[in-house]
Formats: sequence, C-alpha cells, structure tokens
Amino acid sequence: MIGIPVEPDRGQARDWAVQELSRREYQDARPGLVERAFRWFLDALDGASFGGAPPTLGLVIVVALIALVVVYAIRRSGGLHRTARLRASEVLPTTGTTAADHRAAADRHAQAQEWDQALVEQFRAVARELEERALLNPQPGRTALEVARDGGAARPDLSAGLLTAAQAFDKVSYGRLTVGQAAYLAVRELDGQLRAPVAAR
Repeated sequence: MIGIPVEPDRGQARDWAVQELSRREYQDARPGLVERAFRWFLDALDGASFGGAPPTLGLVIVVALIALVVVYAIRRSGGLHRTARLRASEVLPTTGTTAADHRAAADRHAQAQEWDQALVEQFRAVARELEERALLNPQPGRTALEVARDGGAARPDLSAGLLTAAQAFDKVSYGRLTVGQAAYLAVRELDGQLRAPVAAR
C-alpha cells in the first residue's frame, strides 16, 4: 500500500490547498466582495506615499478628493433636487386620482395655511377637471403650461386665468418662489368657474 507523501511536490500541495479551501466552512467564513475591496483599498493606502505624509493624512487627502469629485458631479447634473423639481413640474401623478381628491388635499393644506401646497393641489384639481370634462385628453407628464395652453384652447374664456395659475404652479413646484393665500384663492376661483354650468357663465 502506497502511503500519502509526507512532502508533496508543488502541484500536489496546490491541489490540496484548493480542495481544503473549497470546503463549506471556509467559504462561509470568506469575506464578501465589498469587504475584500475595502481591505484592498486600505492596504493600498498604507502602501501609498503622499510626499512623505503619514498614511492617515493620505487617507484624508483621498477622501477629500473623492468628495470634491462627488460634489462636482452633483452640481454639474443640476443639484440633488433637480429630479424632484422636474417631477414636481408634471401636474398630475401617474396614479389615478380625481379632481375631488385634489380639491380635498388643497382644502387640508389651506386649513393649515400651507398656501404653496394648497395651490399645487388646487391646480391639479383644475387639470383633472379638464380631463374629466373631456376638455383635455389624459396625457402622462403634462406640464402646467401645457394644461394652460390646451385647456385655454378648449375654454378660451379661462385661458388667461389658466396661464396665471400655471405660472404660479411652476414657481412653487420648482422651489424658486412661494405664494400667498391670494394666489391660492385665485386658482380656487378658476376651478369654480370651470365647474360652473355653461348657462351661469
């Protein structure tokens, strides 16, 4: 019977090591990819020289450089709130809502004297009312100015009010300006005019 060699050659040793390390208990204890990458990064920092600076200072320099790149990328893309502002400029949400839903939301904000939010919801009520009355075809992503343009074409008597309301909506939604109670009440009056019977106009 041939025994296992006490001193295996290089190839046998490698094979045995691979077999041993492939066992489940070793695989379970193996650090994850993120942990391995982080350790590699720290090892690289330890070995890096920044003009003779200590490793801690080197780490600070690297982190500062990364932060500068991130800040530059964010500012270049328009800022953190750019996406939120662009979404806010779309008048109606993609989920199904009714004009009554938006009026109720506007009333809640108005009772809390949150005039910006009240105006936004009241204008949404106007936009949804135009759709519910078949004066506008439902169109995802329609902007406030498109509501004013298309709604004004269907109701020329309200075109000026729609344009003013759309401009106020955009000011609030883009986060540039705030509005007061008077602006909200003007959109609410516009909504009332839209809902009034034809004979009453």
